[in-house]
Amino acid sequence: MAKKSGGALIRVLLSAASATRRLALESALKGLSPLKVVGGIYGLNSLAHHASELQADVALIDLEHDDPEFLNTVSTLPESIPLIVLVDEPGAEWVGRALQNGARAILPRDSSSDAVQWAIQAAHSGFVLLDAETTETLARNVRPEFPEYSLELDRLTPREMEVLRMLADGAGNKEIAARLGISDHTVKFHISSILDKLGASTRTEAVTVGIRSGLILL
Repeated sequence: MAKKSGGALIRVLLSAASATRRLALESALKGLSPLKVVGGIYGLNSLAHHASELQADVALIDLEHDDPEFLNTVSTLPESIPLIVLVDEPGAEWVGRALQNGARAILPRDSSSDAVQWAIQAAHSGFVLLDAETTETLARNVRPEFPEYSLELDRLTPREMEVLRMLADGAGNKEIAARLGISDHTVKFHISSILDKLGASTRTEAVTVGIRSGLILL
């Protein structure tokens, strides 16, 4: 079940590639409700320590490139802390591994403050958010590397694919029911079937499988 922020304060820890970038991000996020920057660090070495000490809800990480060391570092973070990553032109394999290691949003470094705010709130609520270019990169390059996902997705009915894509849009059960003209009970049945067919334990995991397979474009 996705965690809902419900307008509650979201405590953000910043990790930037330089002091200049850290200050720029802090300035961009200042005053944006319901966000509060609780700390800013340079680099990744002390990320896990500060995330725990400052009780951060999410970590916003700025990278100069798709550094493989990032993947090793974030694997030490608590699984409960979603990661929002700002990086330019990441490779498909790197994106896939980043998602496996806790990344819940990946955006270009020149993204607007509004886009970063949306990404933080989406990640905090349990959703995955990728920009169009990153999603297209996954669609072109990742699908052949995940044949087991493709096979399972082929088993989904057209209606289940509709429901899966609506889940990716962040729609709740009632909204899905209204849009499709079906009952809440039927929506729950479809979601249960989707999770079972994809071997997923949560909606977020099912959406991630769809993204990696190139069938969901956010």
